[in-house]
Amino acid sequence: MRFLIAGGSGLIGRRLCQAWVTEGHHVTVLTRNPDRAGRRLPVGVKLVVWDPGRTASAADPTLVDALRGMETVVNLAGASIGGWPWTPRRKRAILESRLAVTNAIVDAIGALPAGQRPNTLINASGIDVYGDRRDREIDEESPPGDTFLARVAVAWEAAARRAEELGVRVVLCRQALVVARDALAFRLLVLPFRLLVGGRLGSGEQPFTWIHLDDVVALYGRAARDSSISGALNLVAPEVLPERDVAAVIGRVLGRPAWFAAPAALLRLLLWGQADLLLHGRHAVPARAIAAGYRFRFTTLEPAVRDALGRPLPAVRPAHR
Repeated sequence: MRFLIAGGSGLIGRRLCQAWVTEGHHVTVLTRNPDRAGRRLPVGVKLVVWDPGRTASAADPTLVDALRGMETVVNLAGASIGGWPWTPRRKRAILESRLAVTNAIVDAIGALPAGQRPNTLINASGIDVYGDRRDREIDEESPPGDTFLARVAVAWEAAARRAEELGVRVVLCRQALVVARDALAFRLLVLPFRLLVGGRLGSGEQPFTWIHLDDVVALYGRAARDSSISGALNLVAPEVLPERDVAAVIGRVLGRPAWFAAPAALLRLLLWGQADLLLHGRHAVPARAIAAGYRFRFTTLEPAVRDALGRPLPAVRPAHR
């Protein structure tokens, strides 16, 4: 297959490139900084220099040419939701960065003759689209929430779905927190335990959704290959635990205490709106992945955390007779 990836130098993009190049596919990555991307990405990935911030026309010629003849487009691009306080300016950047890239991709697809358009657009999204929902199980048919991140996800997905009018199959990957050694959010989640101050966040009752990086990569591959998958796709593991139990798992894996509590008021004072990432929750399930026959590599949290942290299960000693 021929893949074009926007946002390919991030964690998920790098792993997708590695997997698909290894499988013998042709992979092209759109990048603002080809030197940095070249250092991060595996040999065999083609780089196309493109900056959506400098696009002067509705259908940028560089992007149109890069899209011509591609089978699957993967859009992972967008400003990070972490790192900086959610000031009004930062919120605009989070939204506008996603819409700018997605609209540019769809406009460029529309500029191509029908026979040269990609078959599939796989667009990243977030499980936060459902907002703070703890009262019931949520699948891909559930309505969106009304939090800041939910509104961002709704707008982002709407921009991507414009490609359906052009005959392109659109898959919206609503991704939970990624469990992986190099995943920034996971590293930040684990850090207090390494400093011996780990424990529940807020009440600890909020449902915690997660997914191992191996399953993220596999599900993007399934979405590319399986034409029966379209629309929303929850990228979440089957096991959903209350956050206090997640803290207990991390503490157990690291051999660290997990009884320090971070009050919600303190988290909101320190993190402003970003505290929603820690205090909001939803019991989302991967209904469409399971219906498509996907078998998760990591169905429960503790093995996933052990894999990410390089902490295998303790060896079982044989019983002495």
